[in-house]
Amino acid sequence: MKGGRRVSNAAIMAQEEEDVRDYNLTEEQKAIKAKYPPVNRKYEYLDHTADVQLHAWGDTLEEAFEQCAMAMFGYMTDTGTVEPLHTIEVETQDEWLYKFSADEFFIPREVKVLNIDQRTFKLRSIGWGEEFSLSKHPQGTEVKAITYSAMQVYNEEKPEVFVIIDI
Repeated sequence: MKGGRRVSNAAIMAQEEEDVRDYNLTEEQKAIKAKYPPVNRKYEYLDHTADVQLHAWGDTLEEAFEQCAMAMFGYMTDTGTVEPLHTIEVETQDEWLYKFSADEFFIPREVKVLNIDQRTFKLRSIGWGEEFSLSKHPQGTEVKAITYSAMQVYNEEKPEVFVIIDI
């Protein structure tokens, strides 16, 4: 863990915007999105050579990691079109990508971090969502991997997490 940083003005603006990416939603997708409160977004996408850097923040370190997971899913689809029909619990951050790409095609509308063990760098979280379906969810960009070597975690003042995703 490193010392604190300030959240940028662009980041503050990102949390005020309803949609981070334009997915050209269908009327059916807009109707699903209208059924639920807006998805809480405290993240932004930063350019990083051929990849994308996720910058997420929160009032707590747990919330910053929740937002980091949602930023990854927000890059793959508009999470506002996801309905909270099923619940899945995971033990590590990269297990969310596995649940989507190799296991159940699960995409959450919301993620809640239950516990962070800073000694072993493990975290336990739960997500509410459903199976990804091209007929229901707009397709964004596929995330191939999460790059942990450049991960930055700041837990002073405002907790922040920076992670690079391979697209």
